[in-house]
Order: sequence, then structure tokens, then C-alpha cells
Amino acid sequence: MKIMLVCTSGGHFSTMKRLESFWSLHERVWVTDFKKDTKILEGKEKVYWLPYQAPRDFLAFWQNISRVFRIVYLEQPDLVISTGASIAVNSAIAAKSFGKRFVYVESISRSEELSLAGKLVYPLSDEFYVQWSSLCSKYPKATFKGYA
Repeated sequence: MKIMLVCTSGGHFSTMKRLESFWSLHERVWVTDFKKDTKILEGKEKVYWLPYQAPRDFLAFWQNISRVFRIVYLEQPDLVISTGASIAVNSAIAAKSFGKRFVYVESISRSEELSLAGKLVYPLSDEFYVQWSSLCSKYPKATFKGYA
């Protein structure tokens, strides 16, 4: 199975790294921004570097959406997984447009309400994971996989 791993740098990248026991077993390609923490992928993994897309930055969203569509088209992943943040929205739209499965893992910092990206991708997700069980009552499609 070929997996596309989509996340921004920082905590979202850290969350994706914690899922390594799953994704390391598969062919994969990364889509992320080039920062101090993500540059460890360079030369070790296949990576598409995108300009950083801040939350609510509609200009960056429009600049990146065509790039993400192109990457999904070229790579033809079986599964697209995102841990956020805003680039998850681009990847969910592109994945679903090409008939690909899309999985989202919400941030552990979201204990009472979904992030903006989470709210936007929730209806597009084939699987939606939260790290706080309390969110499952508010979001019935969510699956609890966490600690609290």
C-alpha cells in the first residue's frame, strides 16, 4: 500500500512521527513544509516541500491546492493520512477528488472541540481519529485512539 503523509511542521509533524510503527511498513511519500524539524526527512524520505500554510491563510490555501492536486495525481497513493494543520484541508479535497481514502488524526491539544482543519475535513474523512474520548459524543464518526 502506498501512503501519502501530510502534515505541517512542529506538533503535527511530531504526531505523524509517532505513527511510524504503521507507516514505516508501507511505501510512502511526505507532503510538508521545510522547517528545522522536518528537514530530517531530506535525503531519507521522498518529500514534496510546500510553502507553509498558516491557518486561515486563504492565499496560501489557493497557492497550495493546485500543488497538492498535482502531487496526489502523480503519486496515486492508496491512502492519504494527515495530522494537520491547514494543509489537511487541501489534502482531503484532493484525495476525495481522486477517489482516495483519507484519514485524519486530530491533535491531542484538541480536548473539547475540533480544530478548524478538523471541522473542515470531518465530513470528507473515511476515518477520523481523536485523542480524547469526550470528542466521540460530539462527533459520532470519530474514533478514540488516545490516552484520555
